[in-house]
Amino acid sequence: MAVRRDSAVGEQSPDGTKKTAKAAHPAPVERTSGVAKKATAPTKRASATSKKAAPAKKAAHAATKAPAKKAAVTKKAAVAKKAAPVKSTTKKAAPTEAPAVTPGRNESRTALVRRARRINRELAEIYPYAHPELDFENPFQLVLATVLSAQTTDLRVNQTTPTLFAKYPTPEDLAAANPEEVEEILRPCGFFRAKTKSVIGLSKALRDDFGGEVPGRLEDLVKLPGVGRKTAFVVLGNAFGRPGITVDTHFQRLVRRWQWTDEKEPDKIEAAIGLLFPKSDWTDLSHHVIWHGRRICHARKPACGACPIAPLCPAYGEGETDPEKAKKLLKYEKGGFPGQRLKPPQAYLDAGGLPAPPLGAPVPSASAADQA
Repeated sequence: MAVRRDSAVGEQSPDGTKKTAKAAHPAPVERTSGVAKKATAPTKRASATSKKAAPAKKAAHAATKAPAKKAAVTKKAAVAKKAAPVKSTTKKAAPTEAPAVTPGRNESRTALVRRARRINRELAEIYPYAHPELDFENPFQLVLATVLSAQTTDLRVNQTTPTLFAKYPTPEDLAAANPEEVEEILRPCGFFRAKTKSVIGLSKALRDDFGGEVPGRLEDLVKLPGVGRKTAFVVLGNAFGRPGITVDTHFQRLVRRWQWTDEKEPDKIEAAIGLLFPKSDWTDLSHHVIWHGRRICHARKPACGACPIAPLCPAYGEGETDPEKAKKLLKYEKGGFPGQRLKPPQAYLDAGGLPAPPLGAPVPSASAADQA
């Protein structure tokens, strides 16, 4: 059969080149052989397959792109999550001059101040007669007694100083003393050679540098042999009426037990506690804390069950909590025993306190005093 020639194939120009025809629809096939039909069918199937493949390709591309996009978002979220706590937990740095203070029971700074001051008020009611437990009549006697109290009890110092004060009443007298004679007097205090050197040395300094008078300034007192900040504040607070915090072993133990501070060095403890109280309270605060440490809140066996401030104490339970057993641990006037001063203030005696016995005398008890 004859087939008409398709015009889309093109014509040949006179110069021999092919000339492509403009877009034209192919002429219909009048009579198509079986071979031609077969050839056309695969073409249509291929076209259909291509159309089906296109959406599949797009879907695959989208699926590949989606996880990548999700991964990017997840990565950003993870970075943001990690960065967030760093930003939220950033705090302003505390002033370098402020000592470290760790509040008890996760309390705020304001709550710590309130609790500390309440404890001091409670102690003032428990020990209204609190006073320095060294016998003295003037600043010179007080500075000597305080120096001698190192590594011994106030009771032993009070039993020793009457002889010392009677024989050497002034700095000039003690500065000119025979060291061996002074050593013999101070032997009951322990470390008597070192203490003899200190008291004679400070007496010479008072005579030569301060006209025989005890200075009333911290910077002058700490220049004297054997006098540190603790001794200086005892003298300033009790002989001159100038507030000071006395950080002795009892004071250090109790303020840490009450979680007023975590500091361990006396100077830092002094600074930390000074921020919790008005300056006018410092001297009496020292007496209250030291008295409580000597009578109830002992180092090894605190009498928790007999402690009036137990509800305010974060360390309650470290000692005996049974009231009857705890009562047996009380000392001095709280336990019915004599105090440490041979000549205590009248307020102490009025509250039922007993004076300490002289050196070598038997120790009286509260029951014996009641029978007398």
